[in-house]
Amino acid sequence: MPQQPAQQAPPVQRIRIRYAKRGRLRFTSHRDVSRAIERAVVRAGIPMAYSSGFHPHPRISYAGASPTGAASESEYVELGLAESREPAAVGEALDAVLPDGLDVVTAVDAATSATGSLSELLTASHWLVDLGDTPVAHAREAVEAFLATDAVTVERMTKKGMRSFDCRAAVVRLAVTADGDLDLLLEHTVPAVRPDDVLTGLRAVSGLEVPATGLLTRVAQGVLDRAAESIGDPLATR
Repeated sequence: MPQQPAQQAPPVQRIRIRYAKRGRLRFTSHRDVSRAIERAVVRAGIPMAYSSGFHPHPRISYAGASPTGAASESEYVELGLAESREPAAVGEALDAVLPDGLDVVTAVDAATSATGSLSELLTASHWLVDLGDTPVAHAREAVEAFLATDAVTVERMTKKGMRSFDCRAAVVRLAVTADGDLDLLLEHTVPAVRPDDVLTGLRAVSGLEVPATGLLTRVAQGVLDRAAESIGDPLATR
């Protein structure tokens, strides 16, 4: 009989890290980001716990990754450690070896932060969308028309083919800032509604056209409070 692989011990500590994806790194896919982080934990000498099986992998969990092409100030990853470490020291060590543009913002111990898995704590995202030279008055008229519509159906190609869905229901807050950017608070739904889906919906409702190269920036993501139209910090102390 083939020899069974040794069972690995469970992590003794879990470190949750918020990191940013800036500049040219916004064009990096989630797969490339995960590879960069896996290489970085080795280079930083972080004592990782590993999965069991014939091909053990470091215990790294991702949640709520932003789409390729979007900048973000609020990406999250959880590291399972084989030895306890000071979270701030882990964050500093990781930041020192990550590529420029992947920047650690903060690191906390999962045992002392908000209760729940990362996926449970990331239920909404706050986005800013650069509308380029779009006149502010025109953009605000389009937003008013969108918000006055009960449902806005859009189509997007997915792994399962072309899919139609309502992008209006996921929009918690939508406004145009004084600088002419689109301020958008989106609930994480299934199927996921992305900022570009909302732009498609605005075009369908009002004819609003925005530059295809407009910069999308995720300002924050966390626990949605629909009544307050806000999101809470998923790394807040319990």
